[in-house]
Amino acid sequence: MKIGLYDVDSHNFPNLALMKISAYHKALGDNVEFVIPLCRYDRIYASKVFGDEYTTAEAAAYLQSDDIRFGGTGFAIKIKDGKEVYEKSADADLPPEIEHIYPDYSLYPNLTKNTAYGFLTRGCPNNCGFCIVSKKEGLQSRKVANLSEFWRGQKRIKLLDANILACRDRVDLLRQLRDSGATVDFTQGLDARFVTEEIAVMLNDIKAERLHFAFDFMKNEKAIVHGLQTFRKICTKHKSKLVVYMLTNYDTTIEEDLYRVKMIDESGFIPDVRIYRKPTAPRVVKDLQRWCNNRIIHGSCDFMDYIPRADGRTIRQLYFGGKK
Repeated sequence: MKIGLYDVDSHNFPNLALMKISAYHKALGDNVEFVIPLCRYDRIYASKVFGDEYTTAEAAAYLQSDDIRFGGTGFAIKIKDGKEVYEKSADADLPPEIEHIYPDYSLYPNLTKNTAYGFLTRGCPNNCGFCIVSKKEGLQSRKVANLSEFWRGQKRIKLLDANILACRDRVDLLRQLRDSGATVDFTQGLDARFVTEEIAVMLNDIKAERLHFAFDFMKNEKAIVHGLQTFRKICTKHKSKLVVYMLTNYDTTIEEDLYRVKMIDESGFIPDVRIYRKPTAPRVVKDLQRWCNNRIIHGSCDFMDYIPRADGRTIRQLYFGGKK
């Protein structure tokens, strides 16, 4: 068979599903390639990770095959009443014989050189309104693979898990990452609420360029701060590169945002302000991000004394009536 692969999101980040589909069909002796415009195929797999207005009908008009199979979160996200809704189809998941195959890294040679990509867990118990994972993969973080399923000695591992620390098998999975000796990139913020001294020791022993935690909701403040402090007490390897993602413009006030920055600083971590729907965010939140995420500016003045623009007015004067 002549198999065409269509990476709707472009080739700037490896599409893991297409890598597995490619490996499966190559093992069957099929010819596999990325879709070439106007070229006809026996079957085409079109995969889209991110949501936008590009529909399956629009994709089908571009693709030349009588057998087109669409998949990926991006095709399942619909806009209803101005909100993103996930509508999972019956065949949304890859069949087990494809899901658990070693990926074909040759599809993206420039992006996967000495780097392995994959999931050890799926699902997340948090069910955050801004995230699709819980709706797509379930309200429980569960183990779905061992590291050997997608890693064979590469120097780097990009771990795509949404919430590995919430998984009951986290100790085993962290041990696998530690024992690999590879540099691990936890691409998502780690859930500090699950950090015990045992987990802190294991995270400390994993080779990583940077460790990212998350502090998104004030309701979780106590558990998050406790987890951060527990890790900081144990940490010996990553002290200068401990980052905490901090979601803003979602359900917190600017005062709560400033409070979280202070708590993250005092816990010995670097706050990294992320803005939900940034184009429509208040300007004060954008100023907070610029002040906080620039380590030189952040260390040189208090946010209230920060002068974000050329008119010489401080944040206090711009937004708080000059009141201290």
